[in-house]
Amino acid sequence: MFRLSIIIVSYNARPELERCLESLVQLPPKVEHEIVVVDNASTDGNADLVRKKWPKIRLIETGSNLGFSRATNIGIRNTSSEFILLLNGDTIVNDGAIDNLVNKLDTRLDVAVIGPKLVDGKEKTELSFGPMISPLGDAWQKLLVHGNDYQIEPIRSYVKNLTQKEHEVDWVSGACLLVRRHDAEAVGLLDERYFMYAEDVDFCAAVRANGKKILFTPTTKIVHLRGRSALTKPQLTKTNYHRSKLAFYKKHHPQWTQILQIYLRLRGYNFDTDI
Repeated sequence: MFRLSIIIVSYNARPELERCLESLVQLPPKVEHEIVVVDNASTDGNADLVRKKWPKIRLIETGSNLGFSRATNIGIRNTSSEFILLLNGDTIVNDGAIDNLVNKLDTRLDVAVIGPKLVDGKEKTELSFGPMISPLGDAWQKLLVHGNDYQIEPIRSYVKNLTQKEHEVDWVSGACLLVRRHDAEAVGLLDERYFMYAEDVDFCAAVRANGKKILFTPTTKIVHLRGRSALTKPQLTKTNYHRSKLAFYKKHHPQWTQILQIYLRLRGYNFDTDI
């Protein structure tokens, strides 16, 4: 039996997926593990790539684009390992990184979820954790993310300092998120109302509500080529982002839902009220 299942959801991102899998296969984690690719009906040869180049990697073809949450849950339900690693296909895993995360979780029984430091291809640190989504929390997070992206002082220095220390957070990015299976199953896995975006924040909120902690650790580093897949269909990406944000507010901050709907309508997004 595997201790770890690495779940990678992929959709039309063959070059990124190939780099990710090569990093995992060339320098595999020492922990007993399996790699599971859940393909959301890609049309760029994702599934064929996995079948032909890495026949030992488990491939699950969903038959349609189910979104991130539903596809991830399918992957989880088709495995039985102690630990589950959610990993984006646009990441590159450094030698020993996954083992470090597993070892850290082994020593912190009060922690259910752990996330590493994420950096881009030029080693610039990504702000991959934050406070619970709320009107003020969202504004603060955007300020930090954009300020860091554009290297604006003193925001860049603040983010650098923030990402150099291990600490408990409200959420970590689903681009690389390690969780114990029993903690994931205790909260019903990922909420499938989120097609993509906000599902990691919602999942971590459920874990915290269940009495467990979320930990960010800078002692492990993963390369995240953020936004590559979104470049192919930017408008659809924006639509999915806003739809998920509305669903999140309806679930966690219903008093703000109508205001957010009005704001989105003014920006040209008219979503159904039953999201």
